[in-house]
Amino acid sequence: MAADFDVTKFVVRPDHVWTDGELTQREVFWRKHCQFLKDQGYNLRPRYQPDWKPSWLGTSKPWMRCEDGIISTGPVLDAVRDDGTLVMLKAVNPIEMPDEISVGKSLSSERLASPRNHCVPYLDILGPPEGADEVFIVLPLLVYIDQAPFETIGEVVEFFRQIFEGLEFMHENNIAHEDCKFDNMMAEAQHLFDAPIHPFQEYMRRDFAGPASIVTSRTLKPVKYYLIDFGLSKEYPPGGPRLEEPPWGGDKSVPEHWLPDAAPCDPFPVDVYCLGNCVREQFLDGNEIRKPKQGFEFMRKLVDDMTNADPQKRPTMHEVVPRLNAIIKGLSDWHLRSPILEVGKQLTFKQRFRYRTKQLVRM
Repeated sequence: MAADFDVTKFVVRPDHVWTDGELTQREVFWRKHCQFLKDQGYNLRPRYQPDWKPSWLGTSKPWMRCEDGIISTGPVLDAVRDDGTLVMLKAVNPIEMPDEISVGKSLSSERLASPRNHCVPYLDILGPPEGADEVFIVLPLLVYIDQAPFETIGEVVEFFRQIFEGLEFMHENNIAHEDCKFDNMMAEAQHLFDAPIHPFQEYMRRDFAGPASIVTSRTLKPVKYYLIDFGLSKEYPPGGPRLEEPPWGGDKSVPEHWLPDAAPCDPFPVDVYCLGNCVREQFLDGNEIRKPKQGFEFMRKLVDDMTNADPQKRPTMHEVVPRLNAIIKGLSDWHLRSPILEVGKQLTFKQRFRYRTKQLVRM
């Protein structure tokens, strides 16, 4: 079979799901542009090369256990730059999503260079290739926020500090994110693992030589956090109108979006709500996926204010950040070094001893 293999026919039909590791319709797009990207200095994985032959053909190995059997979905794909740097490429239609390009370029500009800027930088913009509509945004290769689990309350507090500061910075520069949710926050945290992790099979090494292992912590080797995805973001003229027709974004609980005959609303208080709701759902109260965590009640009053049903009563990010900083200053080292535990859980004596010993070693 391998000798007669035709990659152009190894494609999932639009009305079918894949069954044998075939390329999805979206992956055909990446294969089509593989040579263009190579000419620009970006190399895709074997699965997307024009001469690819599945490594599992003629063997007894299941396709889902092979690196080139891992299916990617959506508009993003990883690549290796000619200098060896791992990056993520995002295909964007600039006619359909004009603000994603302009907002990202603005936030990546020298004018807005600042340690307070926690927006994912645009490393390059490629294309569009001849005859194509999409351009390719080159981004750093990041990992999910909790791909390496938080170990201490202090590590989570530093995540809060950076993301709150980042949203304040956006608002300060008249830019609303407009989709401020947990999965639009990522971490520059590859250094926490023993090898680069696979971007679409995150518990495996990139080369599929085995599982990726966590070898250090955020406490010992700090992480930088980023706000990502500016597909709905907008930059507004200073002092100008900034009202948008609701609803928008991934958080479907924004109160003003679901009022009867909801009027256009200000996206800046919506951002404040969404960030507060993110903290509430991920740490304070939990949601259908995550259970609430112990030790975060110090955020309750601030989060309640940020998620006030009346957008006029919510604090601005310029007011939120000083309040957060004051809260952080009031936390003891002992509290900051406390472990992350779900509500109702507790460590055994042996686990407490091991945990505290590890924390003392790190002091």
